[in-house]
Amino acid sequence: MHISEGILPAKWAVAWFGAAAPFLAKGLKDFKRRVQEVPTFKPVLGLMGASIFIISMLPIPVPIAGTCAHPCGTPMAAILVGPFLSTLLAAVSLLLQALFFAHGGLTTLGANIISEGVVGSLVGYGVFRLLRSRGVSLGLAAGLAGWLGDLAVYATTSAELALALHGTRPALSVGMAIFGAFLPAQLPLSVLEGVITAGMVNYVWKHRPDILIQLGVSQGKTGGVMA
Repeated sequence: MHISEGILPAKWAVAWFGAAAPFLAKGLKDFKRRVQEVPTFKPVLGLMGASIFIISMLPIPVPIAGTCAHPCGTPMAAILVGPFLSTLLAAVSLLLQALFFAHGGLTTLGANIISEGVVGSLVGYGVFRLLRSRGVSLGLAAGLAGWLGDLAVYATTSAELALALHGTRPALSVGMAIFGAFLPAQLPLSVLEGVITAGMVNYVWKHRPDILIQLGVSQGKTGGVMA
């Protein structure tokens, strides 16, 4: 998912930074509010930030796409802390990875924030909330949110690369080709992401349901699932 340094032309690099800015601003606003409302919120944020960093540092190179495939962690974080805070955590993780591990890049940071942070978080959070509102069990809703959120990240990355690099070819066909290049590695990784997301949310609910209640993910507990 991490688009490498120098892959994007300058105008696209700047454009993606501009697109990411409003989401980061909302994340900072939510951070200040939630820390004031819930005194124990900072440790939860630290855990989610570390989870995103570690999960997304397991790259499988995709040479013809100029990037790599890996789980993302943002769908899980979005379920537990909200999509905008998840985006903010992803931005911090991506910055550290670019600075100290040459994983991604500084010029491509905006594009990587949009795909992993914004899209991964919003799709994961939206799918989870929609499925829960339809009565789907906690584990299944979280698992599907992780799976679809992961694939949405790679579809977005494919679109970002295609828009910048399609040349004389149609951007849609280039994007589909890039996404197809991701799939052999990313399909099993997206399933793994779903399993990780379901496992983490279920674990937190089983051992510390008060955390999910404080975060507004649940109103109470009945029969071991979120009510």
